[in-house]
Amino acid sequence: MTTDPTPLTQGDTSPDVLALMERWQQHLRSEKRVSANTFAAYMRDVGRFIGFLRDYRGDLSVADFSTLSLRDFRAFMAALARGGMGKASAARTLSGVKNFFRYLARVEGIDNVAISAVSAPKRPHKVPRPINADDAARVLDAADLDAGSPWVAARDTAVLTLLYGAGLRIGEALALNAGDWPQSPDTPLRVIGKRNKERMVPLLPAVCDAVAAYRGECPYDLSGDSALFRGVRGGRLNARTVQALMHRLRAALGLAETATPHALRHSFATHLLSAGGDLRTIQELMGHADLASTQVYTEVDSARIKAAYVAAHRR
Repeated sequence: MTTDPTPLTQGDTSPDVLALMERWQQHLRSEKRVSANTFAAYMRDVGRFIGFLRDYRGDLSVADFSTLSLRDFRAFMAALARGGMGKASAARTLSGVKNFFRYLARVEGIDNVAISAVSAPKRPHKVPRPINADDAARVLDAADLDAGSPWVAARDTAVLTLLYGAGLRIGEALALNAGDWPQSPDTPLRVIGKRNKERMVPLLPAVCDAVAAYRGECPYDLSGDSALFRGVRGGRLNARTVQALMHRLRAALGLAETATPHALRHSFATHLLSAGGDLRTIQELMGHADLASTQVYTEVDSARIKAAYVAAHRR
């Protein structure tokens, strides 16, 4: 038994298991329509699991998936831990394996009762680290730092304003095409988020103005299916460029390391909640599938209120 399970390879996997994997892949692509990153993660996680089973049990056939015991699954999780995998990564790997077994039960008619009893490693509770309102304003004001040209300055300002003013994930913002942008400021922006979930996000005047200023300066054609936000060579703007921009802004403004592009999204939700926003509305704006994902922002807001209270009433 290996202590560091390795991904699936065709050379040492039985034909019926490979055929099953191919059917699952097709299901993920055509039926579930998962993103490329999610697809790659599922393949890696389940490939690692099957690789472990080969070493742990010997020959593996499709029929064996229904007979795996709780002990087998726990041995897999223990192997991940011995291989140095952290709790968060192990929990994500188990989630991928469980997804595979849900497919087996629903589509292939292969049931395994033990998988539902496997618990993921407990992960430390993390609370989002937003940027306060004053620092967020400073970030947007300084977004054109060292831009090099007026259009790049306008682009950087527009991207960061969109992340903060509409709560988009950086990938969602950079995936926008020019034709996706609303023709009227009163029309909400259609955003495709995780798991291809669609949501409509209303746009603040400041966001519309920032994007309009960028579009007026951009030297590239911004129409139809072309990328809305462009790199200096005309291709779709890369997330690393935006992350590098925030790195420079942190240094220039003396902000914490947690001041990242994603922190602007956290700030959007936290500042809405502080202003009296409804959790359900914020959930819709953020594109959270589960309200629990939105509720973590109540902890951030409570912590802010407590800190303000302690500062005002030191005794």
